Amino acid sequence: MTNNNSTHDIQNGLVPDHVAIIMDGNGRWAKERGLDRSEGHKEGVEAIRRVALSANQLGVKVLTLYAFSTENWKRPIKEIQYLMALPGKFFKRFVPELNENNVKVMVTGFEKQVPDITKRAIFKAVEETKNNTGMILNFAFNYGSRAEIVQAVQEIAQEVKNKKLKPEAINEEMIASHLLTAQLGEFQEVDFLIRSSGEKRLSNFLLWQNAYSEFYFTSEYWPDYNEKLFEQAILEYQNRNRRFGGV
Repeated sequence: MTNNNSTHDIQNGLVPDHVAIIMDGNGRWAKERGLDRSEGHKEGVEAIRRVALSANQLGVKVLTLYAFSTENWKRPIKEIQYLMALPGKFFKRFVPELNENNVKVMVTGFEKQVPDITKRAIFKAVEETKNNTGMILNFAFNYGSRAEIVQAVQEIAQEVKNKKLKPEAINEEMIASHLLTAQLGEFQEVDFLIRSSGEKRLSNFLLWQNAYSEFYFTSEYWPDYNEKLFEQAILEYQNRNRRFGGV
């Protein structure tokens, strides 16, 4: 793939509706530069802005970003505190620009454990952009796919126990309706998954929703991600043949 491709090469109608990104490599980016890991996260926020605006311009309907996982609580307390402060800093700076570009903020994850100050910053951004009708910028924050599926199963089991649901009525649509991503409606399923930094694993991210998505792994660390790299990824997606189990 050459680097002289542009948005003109991206064909209308072939842009994935739902793009999900595992933003990996902030810490390694900082380490290679002799910086604290927080500096990598700080630069990673700038990459979020670049990619979000690019995705919106290209016509992506939903951009889901893996911002903080249920497993990330195992990290050093200093780093967790920094990560919990990032949403407030990000939205304070960029909500006006998101509104200018008609981008709607949503969040997918578990509220439990998240500090009140972080929740207030997130829900303030959700409220301030709720009337926007463009791309949904969906942050997977304190999110873990296995926990999400366990919760969905528990909810469905309770409905069966209460005789509100018959076991034979449980199908894929029923399960999907109980997942945290049900709020995304027709765009709940992921079309294209991107992971930066060269790692090639899902890391408990949208396991159900990625059932038939196309995977794209890139060696660049997330802080180095920009509009050109994102466009290259979309061009790669357009060269894929999605068969969904067919021929």
